[in-house]
Amino acid sequence: MAYVITKLCVDCKDVACTQVCPVVCIYEYTGDDPTIPKSMLLIDPDECIDCNACVPECPVEAIFADTNVPEQYAHWTQINIDEAPNYPVISQKIPALHGPTCTGPEE
Repeated sequence: MAYVITKLCVDCKDVACTQVCPVVCIYEYTGDDPTIPKSMLLIDPDECIDCNACVPECPVEAIFADTNVPEQYAHWTQINIDEAPNYPVISQKIPALHGPTCTGPEE
């Protein structure tokens, strides 16, 4: 099992989850796919050790165990698998990513 970051992360920019990840498996999406928002993070499931450390750090509750992703966000599991390894890993707080408020996207 691994963890998945869903679109609830969009525009949050709080990288607290990256500060507690013992294996540094959280990446910043910077691609050009119009179906994936640029302002979010993704987890590489091949690197994730299922430690759960990131989950309580997420202020918008965007991180789920891959076996417990809500149905409306299920496709984010594959997006994390396909896209995370292609982008920069976030291992420390980066001022450009750290926003003052995290509210998640409107549903």
